[in-house]
Amino acid sequence: MLAELIVAADEAPNPLIPAWYDIVYSLVPFILVLLLFWRVVLPRMQRVLDERAALIEGGIEKAESAQAEAKAALEEYNKLLAEGRAEAAKIREQARAEGGVILAELKEQAQAEAARITATAQQQIEAERQAALVSLRAEVGSLALDLASGVIGESLSDDKRATSLVDRFLADLENDSARSTKAVK
Repeated sequence: MLAELIVAADEAPNPLIPAWYDIVYSLVPFILVLLLFWRVVLPRMQRVLDERAALIEGGIEKAESAQAEAKAALEEYNKLLAEGRAEAAKIREQARAEGGVILAELKEQAQAEAARITATAQQQIEAERQAALVSLRAEVGSLALDLASGVIGESLSDDKRATSLVDRFLADLENDSARSTKAVK
């Protein structure tokens, strides 16, 4: 039996190597499928890949142009912002200058108004002083006449005489007042 197995093993084909007819029958469909892929599938696939590449390149170009536009817009915005800030500073400075001018005008008007009010008050004081002097002269005159009448013992009802006596008395009072003021200084 061992001998028979050895003889059978020598005659049996190798199971790893296929028969020649299997190789031919397998090679024909492989070549047909290869031709189908080569002529139909690969060109379509290449066309799809080319379209995708063009689309991607177009998208990249659009993105680059959009980025360039955004950069230009940013530069324009920064330029306008700088101009706006410069204009705002100029307006603030102009407003400060105008404020200073207005303030100076208001101070000048206030000083003029104060001077006018002071002058009016001084005129009013002078008018009241004059009125008080007239009133005082009349009263002092009547008191002086009464006193003089009492001292002299006669009536001073004559207006000319009474007036001259009152004027002389008041002049003496003013002279005494002036001398005492000079002595104090």
